[in-house]
Amino acid sequence: MLSLLPLSVLHFSNAPSLHPLSMRGKFITFEGPEGSGKTTQAGLLVTRLQEAGGEVLYAREPGGTPAGEAIREMLQRDTAGEPICPETEVLLFAASRAQLVRHVILPALEAGRHVVCDRFADSTTAYQGYGRGFPIEQMLTINDFAINGAQPDITLLLDVEVETGFQRIEKRHRNTSSTWDRIEREARVFHEKVRNGYLELARRWPSRFVIIDARGNPETVSDEIWSKVRDVLD
Repeated sequence: MLSLLPLSVLHFSNAPSLHPLSMRGKFITFEGPEGSGKTTQAGLLVTRLQEAGGEVLYAREPGGTPAGEAIREMLQRDTAGEPICPETEVLLFAASRAQLVRHVILPALEAGRHVVCDRFADSTTAYQGYGRGFPIEQMLTINDFAINGAQPDITLLLDVEVETGFQRIEKRHRNTSSTWDRIEREARVFHEKVRNGYLELARRWPSRFVIIDARGNPETVSDEIWSKVRDVLD
């Protein structure tokens, strides 16, 4: 399973490269509602890319840079000590993303590395746009400003029913004695809006999104993901 470090770069110099370093790497993002298994599947995909001889960078959102990690703590753990209004929430996600894109993602892609990112701009559209009711077109404009042209080559939407996802989260918290974060504590109706928002985004951009049924065991889901990613790598 992938380490939960904010950012890790995996380099495999003894294996043949999937792409010459003069070629741009592929940008692969994972999206999905809570409990869909994004982090697990991102780790499995990094391993498969490794086995295929690739140079891979893993990133997560929000986070991945010192500024981004500070914003992550504010957004997930309420470290600001005051309620965060929806507009501030949107702009904090965008600020973290702008740092990650400019300091990490774009340099890696230009160096020929593949980037696997656990959440990206679509998360903010789904959660803050569809979930909180922030105007969608305005949300997309903010995202475009933040990502500086770093559009994913493929977005893997791990879809799972909200109730199933929260059963997984409850089990994880029991097993790890971890606490529920600020977003996980939102009402189920909010999370239903998020899931439906993701599906709407997939309908809007069918050439980029691939919907993956995330209800199966991790190995089966990983096999389906790999079959889709290989089409992008070819």
